[in-house]
Amino acid sequence: MSDAPGITGRQRYGRVERVWLGSKLLAFWQHHGLVRMVVQRTFALVILGFGISVVAFVLTHLVPGDPVAAELGQRAAHIPAVRKAYEARYGLDKPLPVQYEIYVSSLLHGDLGQSQLTRRPVATDLEQFVPASIELGLLAMGIAVATALPLGLIAAVRRGSALDSALNVVSLFGISTPSFWVGLIGLFLVSFEFGLVPGSGRLSPGALPPPHVTGMYTIDSLLVGDFATFGDALHHLILPAVVLAIGLFGMLQRFTRSAVLEVIHNDYITAARAKGLPAPRILVRYTLRAAWTPILTLSGLEFASLMSGSVLVETVFAYPGVGRYASQTALNLDIAAIAGVSIFVAVVYVVTNFVVDILYAVIDPRVRLG
Repeated sequence: MSDAPGITGRQRYGRVERVWLGSKLLAFWQHHGLVRMVVQRTFALVILGFGISVVAFVLTHLVPGDPVAAELGQRAAHIPAVRKAYEARYGLDKPLPVQYEIYVSSLLHGDLGQSQLTRRPVATDLEQFVPASIELGLLAMGIAVATALPLGLIAAVRRGSALDSALNVVSLFGISTPSFWVGLIGLFLVSFEFGLVPGSGRLSPGALPPPHVTGMYTIDSLLVGDFATFGDALHHLILPAVVLAIGLFGMLQRFTRSAVLEVIHNDYITAARAKGLPAPRILVRYTLRAAWTPILTLSGLEFASLMSGSVLVETVFAYPGVGRYASQTALNLDIAAIAGVSIFVAVVYVVTNFVVDILYAVIDPRVRLG
C-alpha cells in the first residue's frame, strides 16, 4: 500500500520508529511482571492516599464540638469578631469542597495543624515521637524474628516431640497474655526489684540526647561515636522491646510452624531429600522459602503496628513514642493531633503493604506473572 500524498521519507521513518518503540514497550510491559506490578501498586498507592485524606477530613468534621472554642476557649469563641477572624484564617467559613482543597494543600506542604495539647505543629510532634517508636519497634521486631523463625522451623521438623509441645505452650503464653500485664510484671521484677534495667524514658535523668540526625538515640549516638549514650539508650530500650517481642514471638512462631508443615511433605521437598541435599539447605532454601508468604504477611502487619506505636507498652514504660502521644491527644480531644496520628498510621500500613506486595513478587515469581 502506498503512502498518502505529501508524506515525506522522514515522516514515514518517524512513523515506523514510533510503532517499533511502542511494540518494544508493550513487550517489556508484558514480560516484566515485576515492573508492571510496581506501577500498578504505585497507582493504587496514590488512590489510597486520596482515600486517606478524604476519611481524615470527614472525621475531623464529624467530631462533635466547636473547633473555635476548643482552640481559643469558650470566652473568645463567643466574641463574633474573634470567631470570624479565626474562621477566615483557617477557611472554616468556606464550603466543604474548598475546605478540603485547603486541607489537601496543607497536607502536601507537611502542615498537619497545631496541637492543642503541646501548642506545637503536629508535624513537629510526630517528628519527635515517630523515631522513638521506630527505634523501639525495630528492636522488638528483630528480637521476635530472630527467635521465632528458627524455633518455628525446629518445631515443625520435630512435630509431636516434647520440644514442639514446650514451644507451643510458650507461644500460646505470648499470644494470650496482655502486653500491658507483662510490662507491669517486668517493670516490677526486672526494674524495681532487681534493678537490672531502667523503668521508663529513653535516657537516664540528666543525660543529654545525641545530636539529632535520625531521631533514634542509638543510631545517632553511634554516628557521633558516643558509646556511653548508646549504651544508656539501649539499656532503656531492652525491657519494653522484650515485652513487645513476647507477643510477636508467639504469633510468628506458630505461623512459621504451620506454614512449614504445609510444605514440608511436598514432592519437591521429597525430591531434594532423594538427591542427597543437606538437611539445612533443604530447610532454608526450599522449605522456608516456600512457606515464607504467610509469614511475610503477618510480619508486615506486625511491623506496621510497631511502627505506629504501641499505646499500652509505651504508656506503662512512660516511653515518649507515637502510641503514648496518641493516647494523650485522644484523652484531651486534640482533633488536629488525632487526625495527624491517624494519617500517619494509615500511611504506615499502606506503605508496608506496598513493600510486602513487592517482596511477594521477588520471592514468588507466580505473583508477578499472574
